[in-house]
Amino acid sequence: MSESNSVLIGKKPVMNYVLACITLFHGGAKEVNIKARGRAISRAVDVVEVVRRRFLPDVKIKKVGIGTETVPPREEGGTPTNVSTIEITLER
Repeated sequence: MSESNSVLIGKKPVMNYVLACITLFHGGAKEVNIKARGRAISRAVDVVEVVRRRFLPDVKIKKVGIGTETVPPREEGGTPTNVSTIEITLER
C-alpha cells in the first residue's frame, strides 16, 4: 500500500478526516491507513467509527497497531519524551 493512502490525524474536526477517508475509498483505494499519536489517538478512533457506522458500512478494520515513539527534547539539555502512537488500517 502506498503512503498516499494514509490519513494523518491532527487537531482539525473529526469530519475533515472522515471526508478524507471517504474520498480515498471512492477514489479506488482498497485500504486506508489512519495514523495518530498522542492526544489525537481518540480522534482517530472517532474517525474510524464514524466512517464505519455512518458512511461506509462495508468497510472493515483490517489491523490496529499501537506503539511508542521517542521524541527528542525541545530545548538543549532536556529529556526525550515518549509519545503513544496508533495506526488503524481500514479495508473495503
